[in-house]
Amino acid sequence: MAIVTIRRLWKEYGEQVVLENLNLTIADGEFVTIVGASGCGKTTLLRMLLGVEKPTRGEILIDGAPLVYEPAPERGIVFQRYSLFPHLTVTRNLLLGLELSGAHLTGRLFGRARRQALEQVHALLNEIGLYAARDKYPSQLSGGMQQRLSIAQSVICQPKILLLDEPFGALDPGITADMHELILRLWEKNRMTVFMVTHDVKESFQLGTRLLVFDKKRHDPHAPDAYGATVTYDIPLNRRLRAVA
Repeated sequence: MAIVTIRRLWKEYGEQVVLENLNLTIADGEFVTIVGASGCGKTTLLRMLLGVEKPTRGEILIDGAPLVYEPAPERGIVFQRYSLFPHLTVTRNLLLGLELSGAHLTGRLFGRARRQALEQVHALLNEIGLYAARDKYPSQLSGGMQQRLSIAQSVICQPKILLLDEPFGALDPGITADMHELILRLWEKNRMTVFMVTHDVKESFQLGTRLLVFDKKRHDPHAPDAYGATVTYDIPLNRRLRAVA
């Protein structure tokens, strides 16, 4: 379960206001797509949800508890640029997340625990169509395959919240369609709450259950950084989470 509540949130960098007075409640299992002009705070919001940046004012709650401002397995993220470990095989890229979350002191799993983790990795690789490439390195994969692996890397620990920062922006249209199908399948299977930043309005309508448009409500031509962006449109969409057996 991951209900996200954002209350009176502001983010400022010195005299530059990026986000101002953001108030949102995101239901468990929603797929929230976010659009808006460059520099209006979309990625900044994802970084705060991930826990690597703190609000200047206001608060973020996860299931009613204050968000812990450090990365955690309950929150996964996929960037436009692949966040893979080039010196590790496909299998090891996924196994690493399970080892770090399951063996905090040593960072390694052994015996039965390792066998079970490998079974989980291989099952996910089968699901995303990368099992045959399990012993390859990221540099030996196509762009679409690398992004599949990046997505798998983010969901292997079954996060409650998945953050997507323009994950398909660098892919060809045909590959992007496959990625859409993959992310929707994983969302429905794992019951995650998803936040996805995209520059593609069509994509935002195709994938989301809810569309947020970020923009500045106030402008001062003499002080362009004095005001930040907030949600100017909050649009419920038709897609709904389907029952998965």
